[in-house]
Amino acid sequence: NGSKRTQTAQTTDRDTKRQRERERDATDEPKMEQKKGSPKIVIVGGVAGGAAAAARARRMSETAEIIMIDKGPYVSFASCALAYYVGDVIKDEKKMLVASPQKFRNRFEIDVRVNNEVLKVDPKEKAIEIKDLVNGRIYTETYDSLLLAPGARPFKPPIPGVDSPGVFCLRSIPDSRWVRDWITKNDVKHATVVGGGFIGLESAENLVGRGIKVTLIEGGDHVMGPLDPEMLYRVHNKIREEGVNMILNDILTSIKPEDGKSTKLSLLTKKGKKFTTDMVIMSVGVRPETTLAKMAGIKLGQRGGILIDERCKTNVDSIWACGDACETKDWVTGQRQIVALAGPASRQGRVAADSMILGENSRLKFRGTQGTFVCGIFGMTVASTGINERTAKRLGLSYETLTTHPAQHVSYYPGAKMMDLKVIYDPKKEGKLLGAQCVGEEGCERRIDIIAAFIQKGGSVFDLEEAELCYAPQYGAARDPVDMAGFVGANSIRGDSPLAHWESLDGSTPLVDVREVSEFAAGHVPGAVNIPLNTVRDRLDEFEKLVASQKDGRKDIYINCQVGQRGHYATRVLRLNGFNAMNVTGGYRSYLAFKQYLEDNLKSAE
Repeated sequence: NGSKRTQTAQTTDRDTKRQRERERDATDEPKMEQKKGSPKIVIVGGVAGGAAAAARARRMSETAEIIMIDKGPYVSFASCALAYYVGDVIKDEKKMLVASPQKFRNRFEIDVRVNNEVLKVDPKEKAIEIKDLVNGRIYTETYDSLLLAPGARPFKPPIPGVDSPGVFCLRSIPDSRWVRDWITKNDVKHATVVGGGFIGLESAENLVGRGIKVTLIEGGDHVMGPLDPEMLYRVHNKIREEGVNMILNDILTSIKPEDGKSTKLSLLTKKGKKFTTDMVIMSVGVRPETTLAKMAGIKLGQRGGILIDERCKTNVDSIWACGDACETKDWVTGQRQIVALAGPASRQGRVAADSMILGENSRLKFRGTQGTFVCGIFGMTVASTGINERTAKRLGLSYETLTTHPAQHVSYYPGAKMMDLKVIYDPKKEGKLLGAQCVGEEGCERRIDIIAAFIQKGGSVFDLEEAELCYAPQYGAARDPVDMAGFVGANSIRGDSPLAHWESLDGSTPLVDVREVSEFAAGHVPGAVNIPLNTVRDRLDEFEKLVASQKDGRKDIYINCQVGQRGHYATRVLRLNGFNAMNVTGGYRSYLAFKQYLEDNLKSAE
């Protein structure tokens, strides 16, 4: 990691002392009697995928010799916890260690070698060359089956000063320790986070939690790239409310230490913004670690990851791969993609282990990933599964979207909080589910997990309509938000209540807002006509006048309310009276989200 350059002499000495203590502890333990069975499995990489494969391999064979090698000082650690250790939410570094080398040795009889780096792979000889990073010894280990689980490395943009002291990546436990030390020793008052993805947002939140002012630089037009932009308006507002200086549509182009005595850094962006900071966390994504794969002649995909089949085998005999370094099938689109998530990596590890032990008799297959994730940011929850609308559009897929704004449980029970839920589906394939996104304070992850399970089974909006989910007032509703999304999508496909979208309204078709007069007066879409829902039946003649100029007697009319429900009621009344009414999905609340997205882009362009 690039941040390693920022260690002070004191930090280096402490790491050396800790390493010596680990070596002493290992020496004091009784030596594991090495199994000399068949097969001999060597695993390179000991975090999510590698650790899962090692444990699974032992559960599938008591005779196999299993060796797990990692160039870092730890295996099976909680990389998702690193930002929270920086923020002092997790106070004890040891809490991030899921399993130690000693645990693997004692419980599973697995030979774990930390601080050992694999230098070469020789597929013909079925051997690897390894360097012990503690004593410098280079040695060779043979294998019957080799699993590559090297993970991914943080991407550092090639800009001046990116290797300066005070510039960090956050990918390992030592990284998080160095960040903590830098904050303490340099009395950090201001930090800059580059990148608005998982690590970037979690880092920003935890730095603010420590009383540090934060500037967040994101190259795109919104944070959390996997979501569609209009879904992030509440997150953007919350980030700003927490005092974060959020810069969108701009990139960092230069980092320059101020002078020899100060640890401060001068930053410059592409759009000319200049400011000073005490430290920088680079979180602009990761790249698959494929050095050993290339050396072994393993095929890589178009995205630069290791190509694996459904049993996680590569094209090279006796070599498997899993985790963040791999390209796997997107369960929704069928295309290859790289998904750096712990869940898929762990499942791939299990599949690879069975394949290495059982060969063709293995019944486990990895059918793909749909990128299901959740992220917490300043009390907000952001969750998603499957593809977003931009991806569907880019791939030329047939799709439709719906947006609802339900509470996580019934409104009469205390603590009801609104969510924003968007579902992408294919109306030409019986409403097949393609993806979903949810943002709110509570309940989002539950709804996305449910929809993710339906996507795994090839489900549709009609399945959501029929979903039977648990209900009590403090947990949900008799008609859960998942069911409601199904109702909206199914009604649209059946033609009962067709949907329209704010970004595609043609301007010539009349728009009627069916909210109450007071609501309309408080804010409405320019050009909209207000006819409250309870008066629709008595004012059908006014609707006739609105569509009188349309050709062929189409009677097209757009309807909106606050969130979509009253709009649906009005749409049904009008369609039953001969109008081609369409309900604008998400209502006025979605209009405000779309409007803010456009305004944010205008501001960032200035």
